[in-house]
Amino acid sequence: MDPALSGLPAFLTRDGGLQSGLMLAQVTAAATAAELKTLAVPAGVDTIPTSANKEDHVSMSMAAALKAARSVERAREVIAIEILCACQAIDLLAPLATSPALAGVHALVRAHVAALADDRAPAPDIGAIAELIRAGAIESACGVLVK
Repeated sequence: MDPALSGLPAFLTRDGGLQSGLMLAQVTAAATAAELKTLAVPAGVDTIPTSANKEDHVSMSMAAALKAARSVERAREVIAIEILCACQAIDLLAPLATSPALAGVHALVRAHVAALADDRAPAPDIGAIAELIRAGAIESACGVLVK
């Protein structure tokens, strides 16, 4: 997002100053990462005894499971934003080519999400890429098997 660090146009848009590019996607990733930090606090940090003061962890298991599920969902969104930005960067660097594995991911993403030319809400693009991640399509596109 920062041209001083990447050598790419600010916020990955060709019309900086007129377009916000992927600035809001970056803000979303930062906010989501902050939420992930709060979700990382163990559910049993403050336990409440149950079963006549013999158990104190059982009552926390559902909260822990819900936090874990939410964390996976939110982490998927952060990764989707990273992929969205990486694909835009690849587009901006054309005619330079990327590796075959990343070219496969880029092609898959571009089949579902258009390159950013004019400002638009990033949520649909992030959601589409997050679904590709959830479905395992990203791993298949780059030839990586995640276990």
